[in-house]
Amino acid sequence: MREHFRKTGTAYKLIEGEVSAEEMEDLASDQMPLHKKFILRHLFQTVTGENITDDQMEELTTYISFVKNKLLPEAQWADVKCEVPQAERVLKEYESFKRTGADKLLVDYDDMLTYGNQALESDKQLLAKYQRRYDYVLTDESQDTSLVQHAIIEKLVRSHGNLCVVADDDQSIYTWRAAEPEYLLNFKRVYPQAATLMMEQNYRSSQEIVETANRFIKRNKNRYDKNMFTNNPKHKPIVIKNLTDYKFQAKYVVGQIATQVNLSEIAVLYRNNASSIMLMNEFDRAGIPFYMKDTDNRFFSHWVVEDVLNFMRMSFNDRRPDLLQKIHTKCSGYITKKQMAALMELPLSGKSVFDLLVEHVPLQDYQVKQLQDSKEAFEQMRGMAPLQALRTIRGKLGYEKSIDKMCEKFGFRRDLLIGILNTLEAIAETLETMEEFAARLKHLEGALKTSKFNKNENAVTLSTLHSSKGLEFDRVYMIDLIEGVLPASDDIQKFAKGQKEQMEESARLFYVGMTRARKHLELLSYRSRDGEETAESQFVTDVRLIISPPKLDVPAGAGARGSAAGDGFAGAAARGSSSTGSSASAGSSGRPRARSGGKPIVPVNPRAIRELSGLQVGCAVRHGAFGDGVVSMLGADMVEIRFESGLKKLSVNACLERGLLEPGGSGHAS
Repeated sequence: MREHFRKTGTAYKLIEGEVSAEEMEDLASDQMPLHKKFILRHLFQTVTGENITDDQMEELTTYISFVKNKLLPEAQWADVKCEVPQAERVLKEYESFKRTGADKLLVDYDDMLTYGNQALESDKQLLAKYQRRYDYVLTDESQDTSLVQHAIIEKLVRSHGNLCVVADDDQSIYTWRAAEPEYLLNFKRVYPQAATLMMEQNYRSSQEIVETANRFIKRNKNRYDKNMFTNNPKHKPIVIKNLTDYKFQAKYVVGQIATQVNLSEIAVLYRNNASSIMLMNEFDRAGIPFYMKDTDNRFFSHWVVEDVLNFMRMSFNDRRPDLLQKIHTKCSGYITKKQMAALMELPLSGKSVFDLLVEHVPLQDYQVKQLQDSKEAFEQMRGMAPLQALRTIRGKLGYEKSIDKMCEKFGFRRDLLIGILNTLEAIAETLETMEEFAARLKHLEGALKTSKFNKNENAVTLSTLHSSKGLEFDRVYMIDLIEGVLPASDDIQKFAKGQKEQMEESARLFYVGMTRARKHLELLSYRSRDGEETAESQFVTDVRLIISPPKLDVPAGAGARGSAAGDGFAGAAARGSSSTGSSASAGSSGRPRARSGGKPIVPVNPRAIRELSGLQVGCAVRHGAFGDGVVSMLGADMVEIRFESGLKKLSVNACLERGLLEPGGSGHAS
């Protein structure tokens, strides 16, 4: 890009990286620095009239990067999903500003790829120069390479064809950042003379982990067919734990790790960064050092956290209209903006803001009682333990109802916001005063920032599954393995509509997590969270079925079917079925009983129910693992069956495709 711009006389300025001293001076003099995030912040405010949040900024920059790396024309920008309001318009304004908003062309990191690709396409001399410079090209981690990067590589090797690509299509987990796993699967179309070499030996993990992970990933269809193996010895079965409630998860993990000595060989992996705060709190309380691979401190600056602190501040001093102004739309007083503006005009008199509203501001009749109740609730909060205060804020002061309304109006995800409140309750659990609570939040924010200094120390690694790729540990704990988290709710909904791509990527993410472990792998789920019932991740259920397949009666001479228990996108059977602390074992050998052509064989049950018509509400069925049961509910995707051990939710597709159910008993049951 630089050479091309030099030849064409194009002056440019890079607008990413650290903010320079010159740009900081611009900021001090109220001028907008020519830096990507400052520009986007300004344009978002101009287009929407709102200030962009940190979460929105992250999603917006990901959206822009995706569009560039996919080489999408402007006509297709609107087709890319982005939750940020007016994202397409902001992007158009951003591209226009980069061309005309300064005396130089403004360039971000993604532009270096697109401009570089355009330069090689349009400038034959420049292309020939680089083709001569590089006789051989190797791309590593090629499953994470984007379309524009592939386009550049194609041009570089066009004259000699000397290209070596190293990749694992089963570890492609960045399509949301424009990685192109499909390119690998179609590699021979672009390079028909290429040889494909399978590297199937795993040198890292125990036999139990390699064999189970290998069979699990075969559920994906859009992949090269590989059979991973290892010459490493057996170690121990994969452990599956289904805890009663989410709040026990962090305590359980800390309890397991507290007895370990070599902490640097332990990792706790999770899908979402939000999971890290509860973990960090428990590790800090237990005095166990940790290294946070993704230091995301946005939790502590989230508006929900700030709201809660403002409620607590109001309990100490209800004479501050400025505090009430920040929370008046989020509590049960139903104070309008007009009424709030009238209150702000009143002279400070040392009286409670609630008394001032009642005495001097026009109100509806019903508001008087509500404001008096609010005043009383804030007075009662004074001196409360922080956990009790949080519950008062959520209930009596109406904050949780306010969150429900905001979710309806603005499309916020309720589970994330309620999750923040529950995390705050967990932090408050052992504290006696609200001052201690505020200090604890400040302490944890500092601990998060300083955890990066523990990188090469004897400390437990806390990491998202995405960031764990390429790492390995003796002991790995994968947490929050429930439906709606991994796989995410969006993946499940798209799969139900026949769109399998995201579900396959989620399975790859789960596979990446499993294969980080050398010896000890533990999969953790729970049966309830935030007062609501949860379902075990279908991926965990798949692993459970691989480790302990249902025992089915097979008549003599019955044929064989399929390849692995994990075959197909069935997504599995029992939800929340195992008791707390249960452990699944791979049996004496950890191998399927028979193999043919290198693939595991699962016996066919000729009595298996294969058609939807065989499942009706009230009919008796038999499951190989759970025994006899009665169908109590049948939906498009899920079937509920009441077994002696309790109510189980099963995937309809899994039951039919895998033949997990057969008719049981006779007739119908009540």
